[in-house]
Amino acid sequence: MTTPVSTGDRVPLAAPSSFAGSFAGLSLDRPRLMAVINVTPDSFSDGGEAFALDDAVARGRAFIAEGADILDIGGESTRPGADPVSAEEEIRRVVPVIEALAGEGPVISIDTRHAAVMEAAAAAGATIINDVSALTGDESLETAARLNLPVILMHMQGEPGTMQDNPTYGDVVAEVRDGLLARAAACRDAGLTAEIALDPGIGFGKTVDHNLDLLGNLSALAETCCPVVLGVSRKSYIAKVDRDLPPQDRVAGSVATALAAWGQGVRIFRVHDVAEHRQALAVYRAIAEAASEGS
Repeated sequence: MTTPVSTGDRVPLAAPSSFAGSFAGLSLDRPRLMAVINVTPDSFSDGGEAFALDDAVARGRAFIAEGADILDIGGESTRPGADPVSAEEEIRRVVPVIEALAGEGPVISIDTRHAAVMEAAAAAGATIINDVSALTGDESLETAARLNLPVILMHMQGEPGTMQDNPTYGDVVAEVRDGLLARAAACRDAGLTAEIALDPGIGFGKTVDHNLDLLGNLSALAETCCPVVLGVSRKSYIAKVDRDLPPQDRVAGSVATALAAWGQGVRIFRVHDVAEHRQALAVYRAIAEAASEGS
């Protein structure tokens, strides 16, 4: 397992006060839940369940009722082995959903790695760009800088189709942290002045041991200049740790990970199960506050 690392003097960005306490207009003094809406036929956990427009909008409204702060809408599956989708098809899938849900309360995030989709989603009402490739795709960095919306940069080794073939690291915690901070610096160099959040990319070009090393050392990211977004909901490492259960039966492991991550400074959680995460985090925080007051 990796030895915990200190960010020390390896943070290449200044830390604006906005990063310390908010992201995309949301105060980070409490957990923020980012609900997943996959407008896809082939996502690993819920592919097809929200592929039709009416189903996607209904799911979004259900998440709002459960307390979601952000709706993360995506039209391309990035599960291991997934086939790419054209930007045109992705736009066809996501824009009507964004238009239907924008203005209903939560912040709208577009989950895409394609510049044209970022443009179309922003025009439809999305105000966060969530990119699994950390804005390394063609024209995506320039587009994000021009739109100047808050961005989430995720770490991924390789491409979705091949990323799990043989992921290799010397020090996964340090390499993921430094890679993300380099991408954050590239955003600033490109002229993006909006807020930046970092996602370690659990399950994206990483073995189970890599994932667990990262999850045990999330403070290495949380101590940098940027808020941390964690997307572990229903992922396969949970099944490897405790029985080989299907995605829908991994909610408890997802929630357990969120509780451990909150204690390490993570404040934004990308989830399929909003109500369960909201309740668990609220109870965890209430107990922690009571213990603090009694000490």
